[in-house]
Amino acid sequence: MRAVVAGLLIALGVNLLLVVPEWWMPYTQFPSPWLAAETLIVLGIIWSLPMRLARGLAPLLSVAILVAVALALSDLATGWALGRPMNLLIDIPLATSVEHLLRGAIGAPLAWLTLVLAALAVGAVFVWLARTLRRGIPPHGARQLRVAGLVLLAAGLLLQHHRDWPAIDSAVDAPAIIRFNDQSVRVLDTARERQQFSQALRRTPDAVGPSLERLAGRDVILGFIESYGTVMLDDPRYRATGRAALEAFGQSLDAAGLKVVTGRFDSPVQGGQSWLAHGTVLSGHWMNNQIRYDLFLNAERSSLVEDFDRAGYQTVAVMPAITDPWPAGEQWGYDRIDDHARIDYAGPALNWVTMPDQYTWHYLESAVREATTDPVFAEVALISSHAPWTPILPIIDWARVGDGAIFDRWADAGPAPGEVWSEGARIRDHYQRAVDYALRTAGEWAGRSLDDGVLILLGDHQPAPLITGDSTSRTVPVHVIARDPALLEGFESMGFRAGVMPGPATAGTLADLRGRLLSVFSNPRQGSRSNEQQ
Repeated sequence: MRAVVAGLLIALGVNLLLVVPEWWMPYTQFPSPWLAAETLIVLGIIWSLPMRLARGLAPLLSVAILVAVALALSDLATGWALGRPMNLLIDIPLATSVEHLLRGAIGAPLAWLTLVLAALAVGAVFVWLARTLRRGIPPHGARQLRVAGLVLLAAGLLLQHHRDWPAIDSAVDAPAIIRFNDQSVRVLDTARERQQFSQALRRTPDAVGPSLERLAGRDVILGFIESYGTVMLDDPRYRATGRAALEAFGQSLDAAGLKVVTGRFDSPVQGGQSWLAHGTVLSGHWMNNQIRYDLFLNAERSSLVEDFDRAGYQTVAVMPAITDPWPAGEQWGYDRIDDHARIDYAGPALNWVTMPDQYTWHYLESAVREATTDPVFAEVALISSHAPWTPILPIIDWARVGDGAIFDRWADAGPAPGEVWSEGARIRDHYQRAVDYALRTAGEWAGRSLDDGVLILLGDHQPAPLITGDSTSRTVPVHVIARDPALLEGFESMGFRAGVMPGPATAGTLADLRGRLLSVFSNPRQGSRSNEQQ
């Protein structure tokens, strides 16, 4: 009787652990099974095997079940955050990014407490599961339970094998088997892709250094607005805010005599991993995972950084969110990297955001452009629109920005991240307001300070699926701004159109952008359309 009761607990516990994550899984054709075939398989193993062997297998079965659940939860997390399933080969390093984001959102003590409690919960579930499995092992002589175990094992294997049959697929799935199989396929495919991309880098020679003579020594600013995707223009929930922000952006440009062309481009990522989008633009190669990023850097191939360096530019990375050592920055070959430690900012951190965009733009002008007589090529990361999107600051008088101490008054402004993230509507509202701030701030800076320079202002990626909903688009706006309209004419034959709004069609991918910029800036009468996605 004890084994039967324990068996029922096993069936209930294992089944819930395996099927509940599937109810929210975005990457399955059958999101709400009520029976996992593995439930019958596990119970069948415990009941049918000899007692000693079953006791030895109980901890191993517990580990296998928990690993399957961990894979499912990881798929859920990366699906909600990045719009794709988890890949062990490329996503393990992201664990540190999660911890860093958690610390920025709720503070280090709560972040570590959350992680410790999560680890304790996993340990408690393992102990409960292993003990329950052992209690479910039938005593010697319980032939009826052993026969029942063989029947359950056979039934579980048959259901797993035929789970797609019309009479079965409405209720039964095999979540653990699917997770292990899918993860194996992803890892093998990624390993194969690594080899193919590495070979492609060796086969494709670097382009001859462009002259960039059309720029005539103008400064070029490459500004990435965090999470600025075309969802702000296409989704009815955000369209009014997005278009109003772009109208204000355009008015700032018009008042200063600046012209703009805009295109819609596919980003390699969604919801996070902004550096892959940055790397895609800089390299001209499609970088949708960390392996491609690392392979490119280790291959020592040329990039926009080298292109401008050869043309006599001082190359600068303004990276206010970089708070730890950044070896990749040195590999990109910048003359100067202004990270959080180097940027002279006396104001407060604003949850995850280390400083507001308005200060970043102010710093770019006062400490970078005005500090050198050489033309400047600067990559600028604009992070005010990074989650958790609180607080959202007003744009203050630019003459009062100074060293940033004036922002102290907003150190504790707005709701806490936990309050914002407790409700979907509130999250979405704060997202659009943060992007609105980023666009208006960029427009004001350009109108005041761009002068004869060129600004390429673009989104790095669409926000997380939590914001975009069911949309699968990964397009981002790319604006090219300059005072000389003739400098922008070449872009209009490449999918850009005049004004701050992109056309409805995608003009290419961010991997195409390097080739198009170099083509226009080197020769205004001739454009090329690169389709580099190797």
